[in-house]
Formats: sequence, structure tokens, C-alpha cells
Amino acid sequence: MACGIRRARLIGCAASIALAALIANHARTNAAQPVPRTETAMWDLSELYLNEQAWSSDYARIKEEAQRLDVYRGTLGANAAAMLKALDAISHANKEANRLFTYASLRADEDLSNARNQERKQQAGALHTLISERTAWLAPEILGLGAAKVKAFESQDRALGERHGFALDNILRAGPHTLGVEAESVLAAAGDVLQQPDSIYGQLANSDLPFPTVKLSDGTSARLDQSGYERYRQVENRADRKLVFDTFWGAWKQYESTQGAILTAQIMGDVFRAKARKHANALAAALFPDAMPEAVYRTLVAQANAGLPTLHRYFRLRKKLLGVRGELEYFDIYPTMFPGKDLPKFPVADSERVVLDALAPYGEEYLVFLRQGFARKWTDAYPRPHKASGAYMNGSAYDVHPYLLLNHNDDYASLSTLAHEWGHAVHTLLTSKNQPYEKSNYSTFVAESASIANEMLLVDYMVKHAKTRDEKLYYLGEGLESIRGTFFRQVMLAEFELAIHEEIEQGRPLSGARMTELYCGLVKKYHGEAQGVMRINPNYCIEWAFIPHFFYNFYVYQYATSMAGAAEFSDAIVREGKPAAERFLALLRAGGSDYPYELYKHAGIDMASPAPYQALIARMNRIMDEIEALRR
Repeated sequence: MACGIRRARLIGCAASIALAALIANHARTNAAQPVPRTETAMWDLSELYLNEQAWSSDYARIKEEAQRLDVYRGTLGANAAAMLKALDAISHANKEANRLFTYASLRADEDLSNARNQERKQQAGALHTLISERTAWLAPEILGLGAAKVKAFESQDRALGERHGFALDNILRAGPHTLGVEAESVLAAAGDVLQQPDSIYGQLANSDLPFPTVKLSDGTSARLDQSGYERYRQVENRADRKLVFDTFWGAWKQYESTQGAILTAQIMGDVFRAKARKHANALAAALFPDAMPEAVYRTLVAQANAGLPTLHRYFRLRKKLLGVRGELEYFDIYPTMFPGKDLPKFPVADSERVVLDALAPYGEEYLVFLRQGFARKWTDAYPRPHKASGAYMNGSAYDVHPYLLLNHNDDYASLSTLAHEWGHAVHTLLTSKNQPYEKSNYSTFVAESASIANEMLLVDYMVKHAKTRDEKLYYLGEGLESIRGTFFRQVMLAEFELAIHEEIEQGRPLSGARMTELYCGLVKKYHGEAQGVMRINPNYCIEWAFIPHFFYNFYVYQYATSMAGAAEFSDAIVREGKPAAERFLALLRAGGSDYPYELYKHAGIDMASPAPYQALIARMNRIMDEIEALRR
């Protein structure tokens, strides 16, 4: 059962739905500043609910249904039919609550200034908390029956085993970490409280922090809020980039103590939950729902560190291509190495055409889903005032279809984002076609491979079909930067996340200043300061305070593992063709029917071995080899 995902379907785990929504809304952010458009065409939410009145009516019905879920308490052991009836009722309430939340969150993101839409979203999140409270007895009761009786019931009732067998196995596996009914109820009720650090961070970072304005060398007045920073850190003028970094991180530095206190509260909450459930530590607790071997996390970090010479090679290439004299600096990371001034434009319709061509190696089943989605109003594509930023796919309404939010700018970054989010959408469609609702909530660990593999196939396609040398170099550069940002950077963040949890677990005090110190050490290691690759200004090490994903409890490592898995799949598809594509699609069809590590192994990849990470680093070296060959 999946319990967290950034760009894919909202999770079905009742206790974590609010977190999933926040993760979805912190999805992929286009680097370029959105250009307001006059287009008003948006998704059609009538397939969820005809109107707000229909939503309100269904909300009242499902809330009443949720309030009655505890009537099944004490009935599970009567017979297989009684257990199936109770589990079906809980599943139905969760499924319908997900549909309610999908509508509410999509309406909220259409116009962030609409208070009623925001309130509706809050209502829907509270409904999941209610379901969680009213079913807190479920796991203790199943554990009280014992594995032998549960298995006997599954053998007596085929529907029970087919729909709920995996969830039952998961509950039994969690026996040593499941508390009594009263304690489970307290933990469920504490869910909203334990998520407050993230809410406080969001309020400060997205609303209350006073962002500065600077004047660039061309006279531009640049307001350095989060989107402004992401835009202006890429400018060509190096002095302007330094000004942007000095000013933006200077603003965050003023709140170092406050941000440290907020994140410390989050870490303490993670450690509290881990201790309450008798896990060895917070990492073990975070990995447990996916039955993820700790060796995966440790191997990932070890292989990324072993691959740092390749990352340093990339930075030296970047320095050369940017023409930097003297030391490369942290503010030199973001400007493109290849301007791509004469690149074609990619409006949504053209982007969809390119994506269909680029993803042809998957075969017709995959392409049919793409054509179906492109032809219908499943997407809110273009930016407009008050619309949510970034991009995501919301696929949690099992009986409907995925919805996608984009902020398309008609550029290559937008094309790549479209390919990425449709990777999640087709994953959802394949899962829903092949799995019952109870086995449809796939893990982030698999989901990101579904989207990143699309990006890799797109880069390869664009390079192959580039009309000029400069265009080819641009796409190669984008592919290279993607590996830096999605693999090496995310592993660096994962190391930091582990370090700050261990500070609390080992009884050491944690503050904003200490977080900056820990983060600075990792930034210097990954960017090769000791090797003379890049100089790191300590003033920029407040960057940790800018990153929302540290509130998602060991989430970021999955970006890196997924990219490594995608690299191995992409390489195999190029080498083998249809057999490799079929293994990949089988992984997607499996949804949440097994634990993600096992699903990867069924597809021929061991994510606890060095192989997938070495495949990705080899891809990075191949891209650099090709760039250097083209520039000779």
C-alpha cells in the first residue's frame, strides 16, 4: 500500500492523505517564469462531480458512512464473509473520500485566491482523518485473530484474498509495530497536529517571508520570491547571478533560527512516531511501509559517493562551457551550458505529438492511453493568475481518470514536464486497468521511474532528431543537468535528511545553525571544494531551509533510486526492444500489488545492488563524451 508520492496519484492511506496533497502540490516546478496566457480551457471536473452541490451532498453521505465504520469492530473473526464485508466498507469509504479530495484539491488549485475552495480542500482532508480514527481498531483486531485464521479466511473466500490479501499480509507483517486500539486511536488523532510543522513552513516560505527585490545589470527589477529566484538564478550575467544568490539566501539567513525550529519539530515528530511504533529509528520507520531494505538507501548513498568523480567531471565541463575564469561558484550551477536560442517552440499540441513519437518504444498499449488522455479535458495546461504553480498528476480518483496540472510555457522544459507527468498518468491508467482499488496505490519508489524513463527516452529522441549541432548540444545538456539535479543532488539531500534525524536520535541538540553546518559539509563534498572543483560560499548553506521535501519523512531518496531504475530500463529498451519494454510495462501494471523492491526484482532489477546506479552514472559519462565529441 503506497504511502507517499510526489508527482503521481494521491495516496489511499487515510492517515496520510493530507501529506500526499502537500507533496503533490510541491511537484515539479518549471525553471522558467510562467508566461500568463489568455487560454481558459481547463480540465473538466464534472466527471468527478457535476457541481459543488453534488460534491457537498456526497461529502455528507461519505462522512456519515465514515462515522459508522466502527460498527464493524469486533466482527472480523466471525467468518470470511464478515471480514470481507468490513474491509469492503472501509475500502469504499476511502475510495470515495479520495474522490472527494481529488475534486476539492483540483478546484483549490484552479484559483488559490478562492477561500471557499481552500476550505473545501481542508474539509476533505479532515474526512480522511475521521476515517483513520474510526478504523484505528482494524489492525489490532486482525493481529488478534492471528495469521493462521486470516489465511484460512482468505482461502475460503476468493474475493477476500484477491482484493484484500496484500493489505492483510501487510498488517500481519506490521504486527510488532502495531499498538493497542487506544494507542492507535491516539496516534491517528495526532496526525493533524504532527503535520503542523509542514503547514507552518508553507505559510512562512510561500506567504509571510518578505522576499527582496534587486536591480539587475540590464535594469530589470527582479523580485526574488521562490519563482523569481528560480528564474533569475539562470541569467547569463555572472555578476547578476551572484547578486541573486547573495540577496536571496541573505533573506533566508535571517530566519535560520525559526526555520531550524520548524524543521526540528518535524524531525522530532518523525522520531516520536518511530519510537511509538517500536522501530529502531526514523529511517527504519520510513522504509517499513514499502518493506524497503535499508541496503537500498545505503547502497544509493555509497554509489553516489563513488560516482562523485563523474559529477566533478560535469562541473569542470560546465566551467569550461560557461567560460568561467577563476573558481567555479555555487551560483554557476543553473545557467544553461547551451543557450539553445534557436530552439523550436513546443505548444501543448506539438508537445503531445513529440511525446507520442518519443515513447513509441513502449508499444501500442501505452500509446493508446496517451492518445485517449490528449483528446480529452484531463489537463489544466497554461498558467494564469492565482493558479497553482508547478506541475503534477493527480490520479487518486480510481473510478474516473487522472488529472494533470501544468504551467506550460511552450519551451523544451515544458515539453519534458509534460512527458514526465504523463508517465505518471499512464502508470495510473495501467494500474487501474489491471488492479482492484485495494491494490492500486503504487509506491513513489516505482512511480518516479515511470516518469523519469519518459524524460530519458525524450532526450534520446530529441538528440536523434535535432536539426542542428547546437540544438543537439542543448538537449544533451538538459539530459546531463537532469542527472545532476535528480540523482546527485537528491542523494545529497537524502544524506542531510539522515544526518539531522540522527542528531535528534542520538540526543544531540539541533538548531538552524547546526543544520547549516551539516548541510555545508555535504555541499562542499558533493561539489568538490577540496578537489578545487567549486568554491562554496558558506552564506549559501542556508539552502536547506528552502527545501520543502524535508517535511516528507525520507522522501527524496526515491527520486534518485527511481532515476537509476529508469536508466537501467531505458538502456535495456534500447538494447532489447519489446522484451524490455514489456518488463517495464508489467512493473507499471502491477500497481500496489506487491512491495516495490520485489516488483523491481520481478522486472529484473535489484535496487539494493550497485548495477542500476552504475548504469545511470555510465549514462552521464556517455552524454559528456558525446558533448565533447561534438565540440571538437
